[in-house]
Amino acid sequence: MKLAFSSNAYMKFSIEETIDRIARIGYSGLEVLADVPHAWPVNLLPERRKSITDSLVKHGLRVSNVNGFMMNAVNDPRQPYWHPSWIEPDPNYRAIRREHTKRALQLAAEIGAKNLQTEPGGPLEPGQSWDDAARTFYDELMPCVEVAEKYQVGLLIEPEPGLMIEKFDQYLKFVEMIQSPYVGLNFDIGHAYCVGEDPQDWVARMAPYTRHYHFEDIAPSRVHAHMVPGRGAIDFEKTLAAIQATGYDGFITVELYPYIDDPDAAAREAFDYLQGCAKRLGIVFDK
Repeated sequence: MKLAFSSNAYMKFSIEETIDRIARIGYSGLEVLADVPHAWPVNLLPERRKSITDSLVKHGLRVSNVNGFMMNAVNDPRQPYWHPSWIEPDPNYRAIRREHTKRALQLAAEIGAKNLQTEPGGPLEPGQSWDDAARTFYDELMPCVEVAEKYQVGLLIEPEPGLMIEKFDQYLKFVEMIQSPYVGLNFDIGHAYCVGEDPQDWVARMAPYTRHYHFEDIAPSRVHAHMVPGRGAIDFEKTLAAIQATGYDGFITVELYPYIDDPDAAAREAFDYLQGCAKRLGIVFDK
């Protein structure tokens, strides 16, 4: 297993400075935000793409994942990154999500990322049934699956509280419709905890689908608010032990986007805490 940190906590910094700071803390990987201000694909000139890859090489970081979920660049007033969703009633508006995902998959291939995670449908509209939403999500997602297969980049669905797919059984029901080895699961342990699915109890069952993990802590109330690992109620040692037992050897990315005012402190505290948990379990994170 390897530790990475998501650039979405560093939205007050350029992607190049973010890479430098995360490397200095000791992480071996970086999750690249395919959004403003880091790597919004539609505005990313070849020179900027080269600058990102050059910075990664300079600092010895690998890309753990591309975050194709957030869409702050659109700045929908309802919620800054859930919209446009895959299941908007307006097909022209949801097409923005689809085309963004295609571009982000190409970006992932160019910067050496194995995976890109995306939104699990979106919030259901009033009167919209889950099955109707799932059909819309499927129709919009499948052109992106073709792009994922072309570039050999995993397209990972991330269950999230309050959205169409928020529980693992819903994820399993949806992916039964898709026959592609390039569609998988981004297992966010905090999101699982929020919806009453303690992560250590689900790791083994979801292991055949999991291609990447997000780590953050959540308060005992299970309210969806990302916290630095060790400050909330999630049992990280049990979760890490369960992941190790599956033989997973990919990246675990710490995602702490609420900490944009002091991301270095949050990243360092998370790094030290998770290293301590791993040491007690006899786990050594790969460089």
